[in-house]
Amino acid sequence: MTDAAIKTNLRLTLAGGAPLSHGKAELMELIRETGSIRQAAQRMDMSYRRGWLLADELNRMFRQPVIATKHGGKSGGGATLTDFGTELLLRFRAMERRTQDVLKSDLDWLAAHAAPPQELPSET
Repeated sequence: MTDAAIKTNLRLTLAGGAPLSHGKAELMELIRETGSIRQAAQRMDMSYRRGWLLADELNRMFRQPVIATKHGGKSGGGATLTDFGTELLLRFRAMERRTQDVLKSDLDWLAAHAAPPQELPSET
């Protein structure tokens, strides 16, 4: 089996209990890509409110902002990652890769012993 058979899901819990995990990293990536919390949330199949709350939580988790927002108007609003946010995203993704690499032999062993995925019954 390949190492893609089992994936890790890194979740870091900061002091105070706020988690930094794959979902927030994906939101940051999509904000960087789209320039919009609304569009990023939509691509993740979540409401704008949920996306905004996660972005706000990210900004409160650290001493400096992760996401900068610009209110709408004639030129429209938008959101971007700050320099700190870009560095945070790069470091988090690197930690994910290193975790996967360090655990590779154990993940391969698990994959070799895992039962095949169950197919869900089709609706008729």
